[in-house]
Amino acid sequence: MSFPSKVERAKCWSHRDEYWKCLDDGKTEAECKQFRDQYEKFCPALWVKHFDRKREYMKFKEQLEKEGYVPAEQNEKL
Repeated sequence: MSFPSKVERAKCWSHRDEYWKCLDDGKTEAECKQFRDQYEKFCPALWVKHFDRKREYMKFKEQLEKEGYVPAEQNEKL
């Protein structure tokens, strides 16, 4: 497998962003299926796996911040 060109990377990121926006708008996985299909079509499988894990981590981190969690490194500075 060759590395995607600049245009191919831009398409991948665009379809990923559309899919994530659909989910962020409160729609279900089923309602966003068309966006997911395009995302998987235009992005290499390893990228899809990476981006999905990244999104899960970002959502987890966001939830922790809402609950008032402060990382230990920042506690030391306070």
